[in-house]
Amino acid sequence: MVKPMKKWMKAGFVAVATLLAACGANTTKTQETTVSVSDAQANWDKIVESGVIKVSTAGTLYPQSFHNDNNELTGYDVEIMKEVAKRLNLKVEFTEMGVDGMLTALDSGMTDIANYSIEEGAKNFDDYLHTTPHKYSFTSMVVRGSDNSGIHSWADVKGKKAAGAASTNYMKIAKKLGAELVVYDNVTNDVYMSDLVNGRTDVIINDYYLQSIAVAFAKDKYDIKINEGVYANPYSSSFSISLNNTVLRDKFNEAMDAMKKDGTLKKISEKFFAGQDVTEPKEFKTEKIDISDVD
Repeated sequence: MVKPMKKWMKAGFVAVATLLAACGANTTKTQETTVSVSDAQANWDKIVESGVIKVSTAGTLYPQSFHNDNNELTGYDVEIMKEVAKRLNLKVEFTEMGVDGMLTALDSGMTDIANYSIEEGAKNFDDYLHTTPHKYSFTSMVVRGSDNSGIHSWADVKGKKAAGAASTNYMKIAKKLGAELVVYDNVTNDVYMSDLVNGRTDVIINDYYLQSIAVAFAKDKYDIKINEGVYANPYSSSFSISLNNTVLRDKFNEAMDAMKKDGTLKKISEKFFAGQDVTEPKEFKTEKIDISDVD
């Protein structure tokens, strides 16, 4: 079970990279032919020579990427990265940044891997490689406990004030449903929840597992809850890698597959998700909200 963290409220559960619905590890023909095998091998050789994998992460998402009571960067995604690097005989160097900067950092070569998950079918999906999924989840919403924020179905989101980070699929869902968008940039849970309770916003659409943990820790301070049974759009989360690092992608996936086979991935999941295994998809009754036409 996850132990309550004194500083957990410093971690936001909305404005982070992993909250964009993910894709599988397979790449398209376009991806595979963009960079030559020799170039991809050379890029991997540079990483091996340096001894370091450079990774961008949010550092503000409990329990996936956050700072513990000793101000150490940890979390489900972070510990996966550390374990993969260990198995590849490399060290990992984290750079904390907001969502919008992560793909830019990949494009510039500043980082090798982004803790950023792009939905399959998204316009920029084919612009990056994607690792084996490490988390399967679905979309839920947090509302005021006293009155459900007046929301009893997804249709009721219309006209409500939806809190979230720009560019996430969660905000695209809110936009598609006709909500008034209230945009935040990498802020903490405390800000989101306080604004929800005081009426500045009405709903937070996000990842079910992250919301369930955040609400459990905050229930004594805020009158909020997950809108039970109002779920949508199951998805998986993976890490993003630039197209010129196919060898890195393959090495990463080999390590991930081994971690899944020997139980390490499940153990990390249970540590950070209150005993829950997020490494396999679960069956829940969900609605499909098509956001393919939402910018």
